[in-house]
Amino acid sequence: MTGNRHSTPAAVAHRRIDVDGIEVFYREAGPRDAPIFLLPHGYPCSSYAFRNLLPALGDRWRLIAPDLPGFGYSATPEHFSYTFTGYADFLERFTHVMGLSRYAIYLHDYGSQFGLRLAMRAPERVTALVIQNGDIYEDQLGPKYAWLKEFWSDPTDEGRARLAANVTEEGFRDEFAGELPDHLAERVSPDLWRLHWSLMNTSRRRANVVGLFEDQATTLEWFPKEQAYLREHRPPTLIVWGPHDGYMPEGAARAYLRDLPDAELHVLDAGHWALETSLGEIVPLIRDFLARAIG
Repeated sequence: MTGNRHSTPAAVAHRRIDVDGIEVFYREAGPRDAPIFLLPHGYPCSSYAFRNLLPALGDRWRLIAPDLPGFGYSATPEHFSYTFTGYADFLERFTHVMGLSRYAIYLHDYGSQFGLRLAMRAPERVTALVIQNGDIYEDQLGPKYAWLKEFWSDPTDEGRARLAANVTEEGFRDEFAGELPDHLAERVSPDLWRLHWSLMNTSRRRANVVGLFEDQATTLEWFPKEQAYLREHRPPTLIVWGPHDGYMPEGAARAYLRDLPDAELHVLDAGHWALETSLGEIVPLIRDFLARAIG
């Protein structure tokens, strides 16, 4: 059963919930009493990133993927901290409002920071981790971080304008498909960047994400704490990685083995958004891992 790749796709529900006065959209699949797999998304995406993973795993596990405030179909409240700490706080509140007491977490892109901080706050709630292109090792940051690190060390108005210039439809296309070899790029639907640009293209949302880019500098201070969490608690961990990633190359994946030597690592022919190009490889890996780790 653990290796079953032909299960009937599960139905996906699209729901909304109030979290401290914020209307939050989320996608959910799977039995309500099944082990929980929490899926926080990254930039510039939303729960849409998991639209294919939910039905592929929802026959056996309960998958929950929220749109974070200011992203996707969730609200963009005026009084919200659009920072890494603010989003980590929100994710914790979301789990409480949803009544989630135990969960595996998918760690990808910015969602890896939100998810790891959630795990650090309540390690006893975490059943397993699936890490896919979410970096926490500063010495393994890829070349595309170079100009960001320059800005973080010397934030200027000119640098902020450069950050803002990336928040465009073309910038989103580059985020999703720009670094991929042709045989992978052709698998990425234009729907991905066109949808998310249509949802992000408001002055408030664009300003919020530029501020989030700037706040990303604070994540570097968290890297050693996150590494220490992994060493101390050793959660069961699967690492699936797309090395065609100028931010998070293969070395960023292998670095996790410093602190999680027993982690299961798979390097795929994929990029940062591996679920878009390599779902057929990733699903059986996750199925087998979750069956062993959480039942």
